[in-house]
Amino acid sequence: MGSLWTRWPRPGRRVHSSGKPASDLSELLKGEGPTSGTSPSAHPTPALANRVRTRRNLWGVSAPQTLQTQKPREAGAGREAAVFPTSATLCHFVLPVAPGPELAREYLQLADDGLVALDWVVGPCVRGRRITSAGGLPAVLLVIPNAWGRLTRNVLGLCLLALERGYYPVIFHRRGHHGCPLVSPRLQPFGDPSDLKEAVTYIRFRHPAAPLFAVSEGSGSALLLSYLGECGSSSYVTGAACISPVLRCREWFETGLPWPYERGFLLHQKIALSRYATALEDTVDTSRLFRSRSLREFEEALFCHTKSFPISWDTYWDRNDPLRDVDEAAVPVLCICSADDPVCGPPDHTLTTELFHSNPYFFLLLSRHGGHCGFLRQEPLPAWSHEVILESFRALTEFFRMEERMKGLSRHRASFLGGRRRGGALQRREVASSSNLEEIFSWKRSYTR
Repeated sequence: MGSLWTRWPRPGRRVHSSGKPASDLSELLKGEGPTSGTSPSAHPTPALANRVRTRRNLWGVSAPQTLQTQKPREAGAGREAAVFPTSATLCHFVLPVAPGPELAREYLQLADDGLVALDWVVGPCVRGRRITSAGGLPAVLLVIPNAWGRLTRNVLGLCLLALERGYYPVIFHRRGHHGCPLVSPRLQPFGDPSDLKEAVTYIRFRHPAAPLFAVSEGSGSALLLSYLGECGSSSYVTGAACISPVLRCREWFETGLPWPYERGFLLHQKIALSRYATALEDTVDTSRLFRSRSLREFEEALFCHTKSFPISWDTYWDRNDPLRDVDEAAVPVLCICSADDPVCGPPDHTLTTELFHSNPYFFLLLSRHGGHCGFLRQEPLPAWSHEVILESFRALTEFFRMEERMKGLSRHRASFLGGRRRGGALQRREVASSSNLEEIFSWKRSYTR
């Protein structure tokens, strides 16, 4: 486990900065309009709503109200819907962040002497906070921002809402991201979870009895999915959620993004690394790096065409594809996606629908509108995706609490019947409450490692 390097509190700091095949995915997008009283992006389609309701036994709750629908919108609203994904995405990435939470930063020194940062959300304190775990301890919510290191308004909004709901949020920052100094000439590859493993181990050491949930945003989902796949049932995570995840990462880099997003993300990374240009000269061809004109060229120059250990593009993705070990994931993962996502692209080409059809741990919530990580509602309400994620985590907490209660009833029944052994015959009794719980919760945990 890594060692704690330093820590300082920063009170008041404001951060600015069915089983249908994949080809039939478009049928999921047919249906009626959104629920009244909310924005057009706020709800998934009726077909998907019915599919989510079929998984009621996992979450232990009925389908949320956001899955209800109404009559189709009037004609003439198509132009507004076509403009909305770009507006929602730009609001998410470009607009300045509102007054953010109070953060206390910790630097964690890793095994290779590198540094990552953990920003613990410590305020503002809210009266009447709800506790999310059965033991009275607040659950820890690990938030992983996008791979570019941009701390967005929705990430901070999620942290504030989670703090209000009784969670203890903490934001993970990679090497050289968001003020975390780069003390060694090594950056974290796109899907390498080694640094995240050490951070999770430290969080577990600091809060050994608290449940741990994880949320990732956009391209940061590659890191979370890689971690869950590599660790399997050995991960300390109870449940996870991915907002607008990039699942086909290699194709995503090779195809490229619409030029405003491609240029924007590329410029952001170049500015962040420009301060370390001299330190990186011994390992990276910095001239080629800063002359790159696409995200793929930038990624190749940074991690493939190194001076010490050059590798091919194919080898890089063999090691960093977030879905390489996805079958080993052993916790529920909720993916919230939008059909009009301008960054990830059309779901017919970018969503690995076979993953959600075949893997019992992965759940897809597909909305017709919402943009990339947007899912906006009327201010001052947070994005509706935040509400769905926290509600799903609450249901998971309830599910595992009931599962432990069932185990306790089973042990009590065994000890009780053991005292009533007559003539070597064991008289079995069925516990009524246990049978009722099995009807509510039919999903069982399985372990892959």
